[in-house]
Amino acid sequence: MSQQQTAAITHAVNTMGEAAPRQLNEFLTFRLGSEEYGIDILKVQEIRGYDNDAITQIANSPDFIKGVVNLRGIIVPIIDMRIKFRLGNAEYNQFTVVIILNVGGRVMGIVVDGVSDVISLDMDQVRPTPEFGSIIDTKYITGLGTIDERMLILVDIEKLMASEDMGLIDQSLN
Repeated sequence: MSQQQTAAITHAVNTMGEAAPRQLNEFLTFRLGSEEYGIDILKVQEIRGYDNDAITQIANSPDFIKGVVNLRGIIVPIIDMRIKFRLGNAEYNQFTVVIILNVGGRVMGIVVDGVSDVISLDMDQVRPTPEFGSIIDTKYITGLGTIDERMLILVDIEKLMASEDMGLIDQSLN
């Protein structure tokens, strides 16, 4: 991701809430493998480049928890979404970023293959999640967003981070 793209996305994140109330839902889009995902922009605090050397590994943690980083005095757990979603081996390169989130009053980071952009979706651009029965767990997916020829998997990041297998947010808060 170029510095210009990062600056534009960071500006969009930092200026959220300054405009009049919106009727559109705004999402930060990111890639994991060949798929595009979207999360509520209001949960995003900042976007940082991935630096494996800055991460301190924690013994006996699940594979998807890369470790923790010290972010301006706050200890932040780092979750690799590719590993969490079982999407194959994670490859880290110059496009890999950490999205710092503020979810349920807790700061955490998610590692993704790359950040695309900030998009607005009308309610008519969001389709319900298809039913897969018990084969695929879709309880963290709020729907499928469509914009032109793109399809986004919209993730309820708060519900995902509060899930029992993640245990990162006190479930009594939800």
